[in-house]
Amino acid sequence: MTTGVLIFAINNEHIDYVSMAAWSAKNIRRHLNLPVCLVTNRPPDIDYRFEQVIIVPTEPSGQPVRRFSDLNNTVVTWYNSGRVDAYALSPWSKTLVLDADYVVASNQLKTLLDIDQNFVAHKTAYDVTGVANFNELNNFGRSHMPMWWATVMMFRRSPQAQLIFDSMTMIRDNWLHYRHLFGIANSTYRNDYALSIALGIVNGHTLDYPDIPWPLATVTHDHSLTQLGQDEYRVDFSTYDSKQHWITLNHDFHAMGKQHLGDIVANPC
Repeated sequence: MTTGVLIFAINNEHIDYVSMAAWSAKNIRRHLNLPVCLVTNRPPDIDYRFEQVIIVPTEPSGQPVRRFSDLNNTVVTWYNSGRVDAYALSPWSKTLVLDADYVVASNQLKTLLDIDQNFVAHKTAYDVTGVANFNELNNFGRSHMPMWWATVMMFRRSPQAQLIFDSMTMIRDNWLHYRHLFGIANSTYRNDYALSIALGIVNGHTLDYPDIPWPLATVTHDHSLTQLGQDEYRVDFSTYDSKQHWITLNHDFHAMGKQHLGDIVANPC
């Protein structure tokens, strides 16, 4: 059985996701000893030495935009709808799909490769500082449906996994319908929404589906992230009483602050 990591990375006006993916690939090789395949919309300007690069068409015009607080609320194009093609594009029989801004700082993800499941993702995320309450982020829609996060996914080639991705494609292509059906206030399509709804469909709407057996550690946009060592990071933050604090991380996490992670990638330890 072949195994590897798939990272989708399409640059926009202000964020170099391909550089983030290349930096992440080095960490993946060190900790997981797995090949990395980049999925992007044009050949990288620099030879980042990915094991494979798959070029996909640029997503259609009219892509949604997002504002990132760490980019001074700059509006950027958000290329986010291609993740549903992971099953079709992956060159491996067992695949880890990671966001380009997911920081691999340990070998913890190896655990997922031994799980006897055809598909798993995180069901719960949390703020590593404990400041932000993720109750709203871990649920969505009128009925507060539980959120599965598409930041990290593991799938094996199987009819079950293919059905999940086919369902995500159906949801993406009929997003207005599903948005109204689930009472989602945010009009922007998100992979997390599509994944959560797809898992419900495939599992008979029982809300009982295997998930990654630990929560998704997250550094939010409003906290400062710096690198102290090869696999050690510092998060500076303030609490509600305006007191300044900091913690160190030496485990995997999702970096929501793109500017902070971009600075680390440009000046690695």
